[in-house]
Amino acid sequence: MASINKLIKTLSPEIIRQLKSWQQLRFSGVIYTVRDQAHRKLVELIRKKKKLPFDLAGRIFYYSGPTATPKGRVIGSCGPTTSRRMDAFAPGLLKAGLSGMIGKGNRSKEVKQAIKKYKGVYFLTYAGCGALLSQYVLSAKPIAFRELGPEAIYKLKVKDFPLIVAIDSKGGSVYG
Repeated sequence: MASINKLIKTLSPEIIRQLKSWQQLRFSGVIYTVRDQAHRKLVELIRKKKKLPFDLAGRIFYYSGPTATPKGRVIGSCGPTTSRRMDAFAPGLLKAGLSGMIGKGNRSKEVKQAIKKYKGVYFLTYAGCGALLSQYVLSAKPIAFRELGPEAIYKLKVKDFPLIVAIDSKGGSVYG
């Protein structure tokens, strides 16, 4: 595996085209925590042609549900959750403009095809290290579906968040 050699601050189509599977990098910017129930709500809004809480273009979804925030901290533990649980929703969200996803584990054939078709990217981050990953979060604010508690959508501002390109926009994959 290559060493961490790249810092990105946006996920533009040009940057996505340059990313290759197995590449390690750091991301500084905004990511959104989005889990199962929030995915379901977003897809329902798209299906009904209703306004989304934010534009999906250039956005990165982080499959994480932060724990309660300890006193003096920005956020609680916020490690990645299993990505396959979002596979039923991911192709539609990529079609609607979503650019990237962060999680853990392999993706379905349909998601891999959608990543390639819609020129997205799937990243991995360190599993089992939610407390460590929380240290890269500069700010956290719930922005949609607050009724879902820890599964609400949080807008996170992160600095040097560690990522590995798992599936690139050309179909290259760490999973073979």
